[in-house]
Amino acid sequence: MASLKLLIINALKSLSRGRSFLQALLALWISPKSNPNKLKKIKAFRRTREQFLKEAKRILLGPIGSNHFIKNSGPTPDDPLLLLSKKLKAQFEKGLQTNPACMLPSYNHQLPGGHESGQYLAVDIGGSTLRVGVVDLKGRQITDDDDSTIVHMDSYKIDRNVRLLRGAFFFKWMARKVETSLKKAIDAGHISRAEYELGDPMPMGLAWSFPLEQTSPNGGNICPMGKSFLACDGLMGQDLGATCNKIFQELRVNVEVVSIVNDSNATLLSSAYSSPSARFGLILGTGVNIAAHLPVNLIGKSKFGERPDSWYEQASHVMVNTELGMFGRDILPLTRWDKILKAGHERPDFQPMEHLVSGYYLGEVFRIALVEAIKTTGLLGGKIPPLLLDAYAMDTGTMSLIINGRDARGKAEAVFSQLYHLPADYPSTEDMRFMQQLAGYIAQRSASIVAASVFALWELKNEAEQNFLDELEPELPFSEETAVELTMERTTVGYTGSVLECFPGYKETLQRYLDQLMMSSGHSLKERRIDLVPAKESSLLGAAVSLAGVMEERMVLNEKKGMA
Repeated sequence: MASLKLLIINALKSLSRGRSFLQALLALWISPKSNPNKLKKIKAFRRTREQFLKEAKRILLGPIGSNHFIKNSGPTPDDPLLLLSKKLKAQFEKGLQTNPACMLPSYNHQLPGGHESGQYLAVDIGGSTLRVGVVDLKGRQITDDDDSTIVHMDSYKIDRNVRLLRGAFFFKWMARKVETSLKKAIDAGHISRAEYELGDPMPMGLAWSFPLEQTSPNGGNICPMGKSFLACDGLMGQDLGATCNKIFQELRVNVEVVSIVNDSNATLLSSAYSSPSARFGLILGTGVNIAAHLPVNLIGKSKFGERPDSWYEQASHVMVNTELGMFGRDILPLTRWDKILKAGHERPDFQPMEHLVSGYYLGEVFRIALVEAIKTTGLLGGKIPPLLLDAYAMDTGTMSLIINGRDARGKAEAVFSQLYHLPADYPSTEDMRFMQQLAGYIAQRSASIVAASVFALWELKNEAEQNFLDELEPELPFSEETAVELTMERTTVGYTGSVLECFPGYKETLQRYLDQLMMSSGHSLKERRIDLVPAKESSLLGAAVSLAGVMEERMVLNEKKGMA
């Protein structure tokens, strides 16, 4: 009211200069001097949205050459993405020799043949969920529908209270949930009550989503778990399988852990069960990891720990849990937004690649860039929603919503406005278009780096296979299977995880980069390919497949003993 009164007084004063009252009022109304706050805001927006997006594309995608797709089919040795892949390959080679934290060989040295069948109890302990399932394996030729394989499944949330259970208390919680699920499966007719209650302990396959120094098919030394889990307290270095089995016995749960597999290895096993060309398992959701089936000669002897000679006599290859997120230090180009994220992280150098590619961090990079865009371009009216000032207030699901345009909750504009308590008319159509492009660049960078990692492992595997074959005489063990590996025209990568399964266009972008890298390195896509294939319910299915393999080996061993 006071501002209007002052405006009228000034207009009356200007009448003496020969203006009409209306002219004077209009001149003062549109004058910048009448709205100093508006003038200040205009000066703060020092660049256009187009300029911001142009720079974002340059710094996110330019350094690794992922801001375009190479269209020619000839070799392109100077492709920046191929050069990044070679740098990653060098880091992988080094990690395979002595690093105890990554490139961890499992005990599984054979991929499934696809003939494995039977009903198996499988348990998946992940970062946020415990799942217990009864899996019915029917063989590669019969199993076409993943949903028909898992005949019973229960999920239990691992909340903060569960994560804070120390040592044996966590495993007791797990054992009780397994018991509950078994009772449900018995009531549903999937498991015989008499066999469970009166028979030998039921064999169980366990998918373990945490680091483990594996020492046998059903054992491994417990390592720090991370993710705020305290289950390792007081149990560090103790055998995981023996710990579980001891607690099952104490609580009279008639179950025995017979097989343990890392979740990334489970993804590979489940993929190889249905596809004989699968050699890699990729998980990309909250975190990122890859399992690879690699020649034993590629791995330093110290990485295997203590294993009997009989294991080496049978093993030409072994599944390796790469712990991919730990790689990329000093070779991944960082933007100023990445550096802000890193500066606020409690372990900034622990998982450098994960910061750039995984679902947990993609939304945070987007949030940091978005706050800068609001300040400097006038996005969302130039006012930062208070919630966006909180670290990790933007998740990858919201990025996916923005790119997709809508989800089950409604149109992206309305959902975004509600999430961040925006005033009416925000975000505008132009705001949404800007955010779509920015989010797209961040996701595209992630896909290109993951592609470079997969290709680096593929090249590393092929080079090691060739070196191994060159050392072998044609009639020696392993020579035939190694030769087969080298002649595979199509290698498949089984994948799972919310980013690959749900983020719009991510899988397709990743596949395009894999094709580009194959062509840049001089291969024809008609002769050699790396293809992504879905691996649904991979942890449970992989745990069951691993268990089936162990049970088959035990049966063969018992038969040999009986014949002796």
